[in-house]
Amino acid sequence: MNNADFGIIGLAVMGQNLARNVESRGFTIAVFNRTAARTREFIKEHGAGKKIIPAYSLEQFVGTLSRPRKILLMVKAGEPTDAVLETLLPLLEEGDIVMDGGNSHYEDTERRFASTQER
Repeated sequence: MNNADFGIIGLAVMGQNLARNVESRGFTIAVFNRTAARTREFIKEHGAGKKIIPAYSLEQFVGTLSRPRKILLMVKAGEPTDAVLETLLPLLEEGDIVMDGGNSHYEDTERRFASTQER
Protein backbone atom coordinates (compact mmCIF):
# COMPACT_ATOMS: atom_id res chain seq x y z
CA MET A 1 0.00 0.00 0.00
CA ASN A 2 1.20 3.53 -0.74
CA ASN A 3 2.19 5.97 1.95
CA ALA A 4 -0.63 7.70 3.77
CA ASP A 5 -1.67 11.22 2.80
CA PHE A 6 -2.80 12.03 6.33
CA GLY A 7 -2.63 10.52 9.81
CA ILE A 8 -4.89 10.47 12.85
CA ILE A 9 -3.71 9.65 16.35
CA GLY A 10 -6.54 8.68 18.69
CA LEU A 11 -9.34 6.34 17.73
CA ALA A 12 -12.13 7.24 20.11
CA VAL A 13 -15.47 8.05 18.47
CA MET A 14 -14.41 11.36 16.90
CA GLY A 15 -11.06 10.03 15.67
CA GLN A 16 -12.69 6.99 14.10
CA ASN A 17 -15.35 9.03 12.35
CA LEU A 18 -12.82 11.57 11.06
CA ALA A 19 -10.61 8.76 9.75
CA ARG A 20 -13.55 7.20 7.93
CA ASN A 21 -14.60 10.57 6.52
CA VAL A 22 -11.12 11.43 5.23
CA GLU A 23 -10.73 7.97 3.65
CA SER A 24 -14.16 8.26 2.01
CA ARG A 25 -12.90 11.38 0.21
CA GLY A 26 -10.22 9.35 -1.57
CA PHE A 27 -7.26 9.86 0.76
CA THR A 28 -5.08 7.10 2.18
CA ILE A 29 -5.01 7.52 5.94
CA ALA A 30 -2.79 6.13 8.70
CA VAL A 31 -4.30 5.53 12.13
CA PHE A 32 -2.73 4.96 15.53
CA ASN A 33 -4.13 4.53 19.01
CA ARG A 34 -2.24 4.16 22.28
CA THR A 35 -3.92 0.81 22.78
CA ALA A 36 -3.28 -1.60 19.92
CA ALA A 37 -6.57 -3.40 20.62
CA ARG A 38 -8.53 -0.29 19.65
CA THR A 39 -6.57 -0.01 16.39
CA ARG A 40 -7.17 -3.69 15.59
CA GLU A 41 -10.89 -3.33 16.38
CA PHE A 42 -11.19 -0.24 14.16
CA ILE A 43 -9.47 -1.99 11.26
CA LYS A 44 -11.62 -5.10 11.70
CA GLU A 45 -14.84 -3.06 11.70
CA HIS A 46 -14.00 -0.35 9.17
CA GLY A 47 -10.77 -1.17 7.34
CA ALA A 48 -11.67 -3.97 4.94
CA GLY A 49 -11.11 -2.79 1.38
CA LYS A 50 -10.35 0.73 2.56
CA LYS A 51 -7.27 2.89 2.18
CA ILE A 52 -6.55 2.81 5.91
CA ILE A 53 -3.09 1.89 7.19
CA PRO A 54 -2.98 0.72 10.82
CA ALA A 55 0.08 1.48 12.93
CA TYR A 56 0.94 -0.10 16.25
CA SER A 57 3.73 2.27 17.31
CA LEU A 58 4.34 5.96 16.73
CA GLU A 59 7.50 5.07 14.82
CA GLN A 60 5.52 2.86 12.46
CA PHE A 61 2.81 5.54 12.17
CA VAL A 62 5.28 8.28 11.23
CA GLY A 63 6.98 5.94 8.77
CA THR A 64 3.75 5.43 6.82
CA LEU A 65 3.13 9.14 6.20
CA SER A 66 4.10 11.00 3.03
CA ARG A 67 6.26 14.09 3.54
CA PRO A 68 5.54 16.67 4.68
CA ARG A 69 3.62 14.71 7.27
CA LYS A 70 0.13 15.90 8.22
CA ILE A 71 -1.10 14.60 11.56
CA LEU A 72 -4.31 15.24 13.48
CA LEU A 73 -4.24 14.52 17.22
CA MET A 74 -7.60 13.39 18.54
CA VAL A 75 -6.35 12.77 22.06
CA LYS A 76 -7.84 13.83 25.39
CA ALA A 77 -6.76 17.36 26.32
CA GLY A 78 -4.07 17.99 28.92
CA GLU A 79 -1.48 15.45 30.00
CA PRO A 80 -2.45 12.79 27.41
CA THR A 81 -1.79 15.29 24.59
CA ASP A 82 1.51 16.33 26.16
CA ALA A 83 2.55 12.68 26.49
CA VAL A 84 1.84 11.92 22.83
CA LEU A 85 3.65 15.04 21.65
CA GLU A 86 6.68 14.26 23.82
CA THR A 87 7.09 10.96 21.97
CA LEU A 88 5.91 12.13 18.54
CA LEU A 89 7.86 15.36 18.00
CA PRO A 90 11.36 13.80 17.98
CA LEU A 91 10.19 11.57 15.10
CA LEU A 92 9.15 14.49 12.90
CA GLU A 93 11.04 16.82 10.57
CA GLU A 94 10.88 20.51 9.81
CA GLY A 95 7.80 21.21 7.71
CA ASP A 96 5.68 18.44 9.20
CA ILE A 97 2.30 19.60 10.53
CA VAL A 98 0.62 18.51 13.77
CA MET A 99 -2.91 19.72 14.52
CA ASP A 100 -4.46 19.30 17.95
CA GLY A 101 -8.11 18.41 17.44
CA GLY A 102 -8.74 17.92 21.15
CA ASN A 103 -10.33 20.41 23.49
CA SER A 104 -7.08 21.95 24.72
CA HIS A 105 -7.00 25.18 26.67
CA TYR A 106 -5.49 27.95 24.55
CA GLU A 107 -2.63 28.46 27.04
CA ASP A 108 -1.64 24.80 26.59
CA THR A 109 -1.67 25.31 22.82
CA GLU A 110 0.54 28.39 23.13
CA ARG A 111 2.96 26.55 25.44
CA ARG A 112 3.19 23.61 23.05
CA PHE A 113 3.75 25.89 20.08
CA ALA A 114 6.56 27.72 21.88
CA SER A 115 8.12 24.37 22.76
CA THR A 116 8.16 23.26 19.13
CA GLN A 117 9.85 26.49 18.07
CA GLU A 118 12.73 25.76 20.45
CA ARG A 119 13.48 22.42 18.78
